[in-house]
Amino acid sequence: MSLQQGARQKLEQLIEEYDFTHAAEYVIEHTRQGVRLKKSKKEDYTHPCVSRVGGDPDLPSSIVWPQASSGTPMTFLAQLNLDEIHKNDESFLLPSSGMLYFFVGIDEPAFNIEHQVLFVQRDELDGAARRKSPNITTLEGKFTGYQLEARSSLEPPNYAYVDYDVIEDEEHDYGEYEDLSFAIRDRHREDVVQIFGYPEGQHDDAEYEAALMLLTGEQYKYSTEEALKRISEKLAGGETAAMQEIQDTLMLLEIDSDDDIGFLWWDAGVLQFFIRKEDLLSGRFDRTYCSLYSS
Repeated sequence: MSLQQGARQKLEQLIEEYDFTHAAEYVIEHTRQGVRLKKSKKEDYTHPCVSRVGGDPDLPSSIVWPQASSGTPMTFLAQLNLDEIHKNDESFLLPSSGMLYFFVGIDEPAFNIEHQVLFVQRDELDGAARRKSPNITTLEGKFTGYQLEARSSLEPPNYAYVDYDVIEDEEHDYGEYEDLSFAIRDRHREDVVQIFGYPEGQHDDAEYEAALMLLTGEQYKYSTEEALKRISEKLAGGETAAMQEIQDTLMLLEIDSDDDIGFLWWDAGVLQFFIRKEDLLSGRFDRTYCSLYSS
């Protein structure tokens, strides 16, 4: 998706400022528009239905608390007020109103993690109130709630996704690209949630893993070629359609480890949710994939 004019101008200015014009076209073409959310204040639950991470959700009485296949209640992760967040979604992919709720089961193994994403329309939120987490949930911990503040963000390729052959030359190395990337992202110390952009990881295959499970129900075997083959066999359009599906697999949410909240994804990693673009635009939040990355 093309960048908005203001975003493109910001990129062009930073590329010039950081003397990275040799790769300007690449950086502009591959930078994605996202949304970042930072902790704004510790939650006191006086205002229901704000965007929140950790703690307890504000649920309509009609919503049943999600359970893992074991029967144990899932752990609540976050609720996103889409009326607030939509204003910062410059890719125009999220619903314009309502609430998204994220719950997770046991985070082992790190792939195909049991989870549930709930979407509630705005008119169904009347009367939504704080619902305290069950005493025991899948992650077996108590997590402190924080209100979230959203802002638009620009997300250049990270170290797993960047094309080193393009960004590096005799006068520029990855360190200089990293400096430019930090300036583009403008990350805040209190950032804890990211929507869209590039997932953290060691390799650029997170979308292959998610698309393979969502489209075929098969587990990723750490081969992008094999994943592409299996998806191609599933789709009428063959490899071209499969590659488009992978490109249209989006990171719906990434949650960092955070000491204040109490989230710790293995060794200070991140928890990630993925969704097909088609399903996102159709509001099919029952078709998502959850995985964990930790170095």
